[in-house]
Amino acid sequence: MRICRFHTTTDSSPRLGAFRTQETVVDLSLMGWHEVAGLFEGQAQEAIQSAWEAPEAVTHALKDITLLAPVDHQEVWAAGVTYLRSKTARMEESDFSASAYDRVYEAPRPEIFFKSLPQKVVAPGDAVGIRKDAHWNVPEPELALVMNASGAIVGVTIGNDMSSRDIEGENLLYLPQAKTYDRSCSLGPWMVLGVDETTVRNWTIGVHIFRNEQSVFSGETSISQIKRSFDDLAGYLFRSQCFPHGAVLMTGTGVVPNDDFTLEEGDRVDIHVSGIGTLSNSVVRV
Repeated sequence: MRICRFHTTTDSSPRLGAFRTQETVVDLSLMGWHEVAGLFEGQAQEAIQSAWEAPEAVTHALKDITLLAPVDHQEVWAAGVTYLRSKTARMEESDFSASAYDRVYEAPRPEIFFKSLPQKVVAPGDAVGIRKDAHWNVPEPELALVMNASGAIVGVTIGNDMSSRDIEGENLLYLPQAKTYDRSCSLGPWMVLGVDETTVRNWTIGVHIFRNEQSVFSGETSISQIKRSFDDLAGYLFRSQCFPHGAVLMTGTGVVPNDDFTLEEGDRVDIHVSGIGTLSNSVVRV
């Protein structure tokens, strides 16, 4: 089941919807679901399926709605150095701390860092940001795990972990500035509920970057290349922490642009996950 948050052209209040066809979504808010966390508990998914199938369900044409990021109260966190390609890229960009990436790739404990408050997550179709004080900015296409308040993985979505590689490479202590700033995180457009890890690991994830409508970078990898299990990553996030509304955890990137590539204002970043869809964002300088 593919779920979205949206508002209509006549009402700006956020709503929840379920994908029905290539042209329509079922309005779940009219059936009592108003917050994302409510979709994660008990028998909610069976109830949503029944509501989705109901002949009287109210639907909206996709052309008449604006998709929002699929979070309302959920913090967004991220795991790093989970793909071998990501480890290699981080070691190449770093001036003096390359061995830290090598060690964390092999260590039992993953790298996990805070990425975004829910209200700062960029919606599909909106603009992600590149820092004014950075010179080497890239998108990082990532599978994002969606967890309920108990830490159980209930779904997945697409994430863009925008990163300033020159700032991170200068000093590992600058990681929060390289990763967390205005418009540095986007999620969506769909949240797929009730899918298991084995299925997801058969999917592919890729990124396509356009400049003046011309392709300037593309790459793709298999989600099976994530070294750590999804439950392992989620378990470490929930150690000594609680998330009463659930949380989202991005799982690292395996597609890294060449070292001579940096995003420019006006670019468009399309991230595609084969089992979910495409997250598209323009780029602005912030």
